[in-house]
Amino acid sequence: QVQLVESGGGLVQAGGSLRLSCAASGRSFSTNTMGWFRQAPGKEREVVAVIRWGGSTKDYADSVKGRFTISRDNAKNTVYLQMNSLKPEDTAVYYCAGTTLVRFTTTPGEYAYWGQGTQVTVSS
Repeated sequence: QVQLVESGGGLVQAGGSLRLSCAASGRSFSTNTMGWFRQAPGKEREVVAVIRWGGSTKDYADSVKGRFTISRDNAKNTVYLQMNSLKPEDTAVYYCAGTTLVRFTTTPGEYAYWGQGTQVTVSS
């Protein structure tokens, strides 16, 4: 059974930092694209950051560029999201996701595996 388990969410003041982790089990994602998505109340799920299997190709939502960094450790089957200079508008449930694809994709529908989500709340 494939599982993605996120951790690291919480409550932080604006301008603060958090580091999210996503540990995968039941399947190796070392040759697949993985990503972080988020969903705020009343809004659709949106892509935050995506990283290709080798780690050399990354893409970010415009709203987080320069503030968030995605990385991965294939030996640990884990992907990370370092979030700096957090803003109240970053408040959402953050989800880790993995594809079965080798090619790079930012389309949520192409991600077959999802974590349960971790809440990030940024106070002003």
